[in-house]
Amino acid sequence: MARYFKEQDIDEFRECFYLFARSGQITSLDELTVIMRSLGLSPTIQELIAYLKKKGGKMSFADFLEIMHLHSKVEKIPEEVIAAFKAADPHNTGTISARQLRNLLQNWGEGLSVREVDSIFREANVNSNSMVRYADFIKIACAPVPDYY
Repeated sequence: MARYFKEQDIDEFRECFYLFARSGQITSLDELTVIMRSLGLSPTIQELIAYLKKKGGKMSFADFLEIMHLHSKVEKIPEEVIAAFKAADPHNTGTISARQLRNLLQNWGEGLSVREVDSIFREANVNSNSMVRYADFIKIACAPVPDYY
C-alpha cells in the first residue's frame, strides 16, 4: 500500500491507528469510525460495516491501509462539489457572491438554517458582502464533522 500514499500520510495513518486501536487491531465499528473520521474521511455506517466485515471483523494496520486506499478512491466529495460550482460559473471566475452562496445553502437540498450558515461563514471567514472563492470555501465546508454518529 505504500505505493498509494506518501510516507508522511502513512505516518499520520499509523499514529491515528495505534492511538485508537491500542491492541494493534481494529475490532469494532466504533474504532474504525473514529479513526477514519479523525483522518478527515466521511464514510457512511454501511461502508464502515462492509469494510470491517470484508476483513473478518478484525483489521491490522496493513488491512487498514488497504481500506484507506479503497475508500479514498470512492470519496471525492470536495471535488464533486467544486465541479458543481464550476458548472454554474459561466465566466469561470472561481467565485460566487456570499449572498448567492447563502441562498444555495439555505434553500437547496436539505437546507441549512440561518444560524448554521452564519456558523459556516464565520469558520470560513466570509462576510456577507464579499465574493467567495468556492474552492477554498468547499475545503472548509466539507471538513468532517466531529460527531462520531
